[in-house]
Order: sequence, then structure tokens, then C-alpha cells
Amino acid sequence: MPALGQVYHLSAASGRPQTDLVFAHRSKCLHAHSLSGRSRCVSIPTSPLGPCVGPAPFRPSGAASMRRAAALQRRMAAPVVCSATNGEKMTVAITGATGLLGSRLVAKLAAAGHKVRVLTRNPASARSKLSYPGLEFYGPSEWRRGVEGATGVVNLAGEPIATRWTEELKKSIKSSRVGATTAVVDAIKAAPVDKRPAVLVSASAVGFYGISNTATYTEDSPSGNDYLAEVCRAWEAAAQRATSVGVRVAILRFGIVLAPEGGALGKMLPVFQIFAGGPLGSGKQWMSWIHRDDVVDLMIEALVNPAYTGVFNATAPKPVRMSELCSVLGNILGRPSWLPVPDFALMTLLGEGASVVLEGQRVMPARTQAVGYRFKYADLSDALRNLVRN
Repeated sequence: MPALGQVYHLSAASGRPQTDLVFAHRSKCLHAHSLSGRSRCVSIPTSPLGPCVGPAPFRPSGAASMRRAAALQRRMAAPVVCSATNGEKMTVAITGATGLLGSRLVAKLAAAGHKVRVLTRNPASARSKLSYPGLEFYGPSEWRRGVEGATGVVNLAGEPIATRWTEELKKSIKSSRVGATTAVVDAIKAAPVDKRPAVLVSASAVGFYGISNTATYTEDSPSGNDYLAEVCRAWEAAAQRATSVGVRVAILRFGIVLAPEGGALGKMLPVFQIFAGGPLGSGKQWMSWIHRDDVVDLMIEALVNPAYTGVFNATAPKPVRMSELCSVLGNILGRPSWLPVPDFALMTLLGEGASVVLEGQRVMPARTQAVGYRFKYADLSDALRNLVRN
């Protein structure tokens, strides 16, 4: 992997722009800028420790680096189209735009020529993380102006939960979600009637259903009675307030998002690479997973398709148990997957927060498939190969 800031100048094929490729391990992104003025930021999986000490698959040889660079150049030259929009340009306001999913949504919308407005608590920080041309940034006091005239709003804000829970953090987990959603809806309701966005796409989570090793949940299943279920109920209720002013609300209950640059998979990859991979806890807990690209595509579909009204599970149609996920990942990486991480170790590390990885639920995307969404990655093996090898 090239060093931080190292630049490659690639001679393009006849008639195509030359591209400068700047590798930046800190953001785990490959920044590509063409001489024609087009630019993109494409995530390339690396170790959290950086390219100099990354595991073998993420320390490609010079030839491998150049092959990836050439592949990116081909993608740069091709027009980017969000097929769901049928070529029509949108203005989309987004909260949580610098997060794992928000940043990818911003990238796809911006690359396709849509106008993106970033609603953020800290505009200066957001500007430093998102550098696409034409982005607009709005601080908390400006959110009403940020949603006025927008085609739709995507609400992804929320404190990370995969850490040790304290009483203070638990309050923050809930307030960051409910508070941001309430602020977004208040901004929408305060906007002039003729300038209100038509749709609010708001995040939730499969934690809504509670925990079970035997039950199967769909969008029509009742809520659970644990802490995360309580958070999700309040989160969704805050979003549904927008319906009172005629705004269509689509709530996406996210499962475990698979992405090498973050989330569960991002934490598992380095462990597997040092031959220490294996299931967390018993391995029998359900993993209702989804590929990061399907999540982004679902959000765009929900923006443009009026059939997306109400609640939809953002999970692949083939959930697996933790032990199967580890086995498939180990086979793809050529690493063992037999070394479990015991419950007590995770409880010591994460406290009550260990429930996020030690317990799960089998969730099916019944309504999501009923409205016609076709998953790019319905099979776990295909999803992991794409994420690990590309």
C-alpha cells in the first residue's frame, strides 16, 4: 500500500482524463481527482492500524495497488447514476452524514449530481470529513433552512452503541437519536408548506424486536421489552410525527451492516488476520446482516418510491448465526474460525453493551421485498467476498 499522501499519475486510455490517486490511510479512503475536475472518494478496506502494519490481504503488492488504481480509474470515467431516481436530480438533507452509512450515501448522491445538504451539530468538523463539490452545511440553528425546498430528508444521527455502556452513555444513546430526530421533524414542520420536503427517511434498528434465538421477526412483529427496544420505539415515534404535516415517513430498521471500514466486520477482520478469529460468545446468536451497498440503495429507493411508507427491515433475506458468519469469513480469508471469544470476556470489556454482540434476532425483510427491492447481496458468502476482496 502506498504511503500516506503518495500520489500516482496514471496515463489514461485514449480520450479519458488523467487521474491522480492519493492514498490516505487515516480515512481508509482512496481519493481520486481527475484533471477534468471530477472527483470521488472510494473506500478501500484497510486495517484499522494503517497500511504499514495491515494484514496481508490489505497490504497489496505494487502490482495489486496499481490494478486497484486502474479499476478505480475505469469507475471514474464511467458516469454515475442512481438508477432509482431515473436521472432526475434531487436535493437531499442528511443528518449523520459523516458516519459509516451517511458518508457513503453522500458520496453516491454527490457523484450522481444530486444536491446534498449536511445537517450537523458541528459544520467545521463535517467539512473536514466531507469534501465533495457543492455540499452545503447547516448547523443546529439552521436546520429549518436546510430542509426548506429539499426533495427529502435522511435522518441517520445517533451515538455509537458498540462500546461499554454506562448510565450516562445509555442516556446519550437514546437522546442522540430521539433528540436529532425531533429536531429534524421540528425543522420540517416549521418550513413553509410549499417548501416542505416530501419524505423523511429515518433510521431505526432491529433491536426494536428484542432478543430471541427461536423467533422470526418481520415488520409486523411487536416490539421487545429491553433497553434497545425502548430506544427504537422512541426513535421511531419521533420520526412519525412528520406525518402530521403530510410528509411521507419511511423508517428503515437496520440490521448488522457489513463494511470493512467499520462496524462488526471492521472489528473482526484484524482478529481473523492474526489467526485468532472465531465466534463471539456461544456463536448461536442470530446475525441479521446487510451489505453496506444495499443499505445505501435502500435509502435512495425510500426517497424516490412512494411505496416506501411505514416500516421496512433493512436486513438481507438470509440471516445466519454468528458461528456461520465466522466460518464463511474464515474460509474467504483462508484463516481459522474456531477460537471463540467467551461471554465473560466481552462482559468485562463492554458490560451491558455486550448484549449487542452476544444476543441477536432472526429478522426477515418481508415488506422490503414486497415493495420490490432486489438485494444486490442476498447471500452472505457473496457479500463478504465483495467486501473483503474488492
